[in-house]
Amino acid sequence: MSDVTQLVEARLITALGEPDARAAVTFVGTDRIEVLRFRADGNVVRYATLGMSDHPMTDPTAAVADHLRGPRAELVLTVRSGAPGPGSAVLDEVLRPLAVLAASPQVEGVVVAPGASLELGGPLWTGAPFTSVLVGEPGGLVQDLELIEPMEPVRFLPLLPMTGNEAAWKRVHGAGALQDRWLRHGTDLRDPARAGVPLV
Repeated sequence: MSDVTQLVEARLITALGEPDARAAVTFVGTDRIEVLRFRADGNVVRYATLGMSDHPMTDPTAAVADHLRGPRAELVLTVRSGAPGPGSAVLDEVLRPLAVLAASPQVEGVVVAPGASLELGGPLWTGAPFTSVLVGEPGGLVQDLELIEPMEPVRFLPLLPMTGNEAAWKRVHGAGALQDRWLRHGTDLRDPARAGVPLV
């Protein structure tokens, strides 16, 4: 585990408590990505990636990759769950999709930033109506982690699940417009079974 990864894990534990489960995924040509599960008060479950920030994200069009400078991030998904049981097992299927998204900067040269849509290539978990996520603004749940210069801070980016219709509407109208519509309709973005927000 690198120094950056150790610092990131410590920040996550400080903000979210001790994880009650973790899983690791390794993709060909990439470093290991872990996904940690945290249970909050009530029935809230949070999943956070660990390892994505070990390398800065770089523009795929850049002539030379800078191994120090560039944005660094980890991903955080928050959902409501019932008591531990079969429902939790289904939600835990998000572990691999989250690891895939976290590995995308290394695999595809993607720079993950607020306002971006990330396509999953399938449902977020079995039976989920969500096939993509909107990357939210950092700084709420887990504060940025400052690193020694010239390294940029690690930002903890919330992921907001989107239905197929919401993702298509966002592509036309933008992230801000979709978030405004969610807010206007009181959409519970933590609800794993929520319906898509009205778009007309």
